[in-house]
Amino acid sequence: MKIRAPAKINLTLRVVGRRADGYHLLDTVMVPVSLYDDIDICKVRVTKKTRETDRPLIKVICSNPAVPNGRDNLVYRAAELLLAKAKIKQPIEIRIRKRIPVGAGLGGGSSDAAATLNGLNRLFKLKLSAKKLERLGLTLGTDVPFFVRGRPARARGIGERLQPLHGLPAMSAVLVYPGFAVSTAWVYRNLPRKLTIPDLNNSILLRLKDVGDLGALMVNDLEIITLNRYPKIAIIKEKLLRAGAAACLMSGSGSSVFGIFHSNRKARVRTVPRHFW
Repeated sequence: MKIRAPAKINLTLRVVGRRADGYHLLDTVMVPVSLYDDIDICKVRVTKKTRETDRPLIKVICSNPAVPNGRDNLVYRAAELLLAKAKIKQPIEIRIRKRIPVGAGLGGGSSDAAATLNGLNRLFKLKLSAKKLERLGLTLGTDVPFFVRGRPARARGIGERLQPLHGLPAMSAVLVYPGFAVSTAWVYRNLPRKLTIPDLNNSILLRLKDVGDLGALMVNDLEIITLNRYPKIAIIKEKLLRAGAAACLMSGSGSSVFGIFHSNRKARVRTVPRHFW
């Protein structure tokens, strides 16, 4: 079973409150982009000579050595969760080919976990609905429910309230990864309460259908925290705009930045050189 797990970018990201348990409440618009991790899931053949205690139920292998292979990996926990729910004892092996940078604000780990839920659902013919998989995914991470369907959506609460967005214009984006990761937990720990603002309104969402309006609408409440510590991100944003981007923004808690261009041609012409930053 082979599945592609897409990255995402946040066209808007507002922090609108905080729950008593410490989770921040968000209002964000997320869209998948054509940058993928590859997930390969297969059943492991069991022979009579192999004792049950000699073989793990779940084995995860990742091409990126910085990604853990055990329970610290969201893919492992996603597989463990679904196999336990379905009471499946069949050993499986999951191979992850990482293309999405780690700690880049692109949701790679969450996307891999959602792809694992979807893949196991198909592999074992469990026939769980997307809604049920989203509920399971929320126990793994706040972005996982979005990736279960992987379609443009407005996410509110801690990610559990998803509203599909239809009619968004085709967008060409240039992604820039500055070569370092940013800790999401660190960003949220340093987020002052005074940054919380009212939710996005529906008129703003309607204007997202016009690429020309994006510059005025794209905002990320987490940028101010990340940019203060990592000024290189601000430099990348400035150079993307100089290169002709209609708008640019840091994705999620960083570190990646994306620029939106009016066409694929303009995005290709403005391919970022190595000395960009």
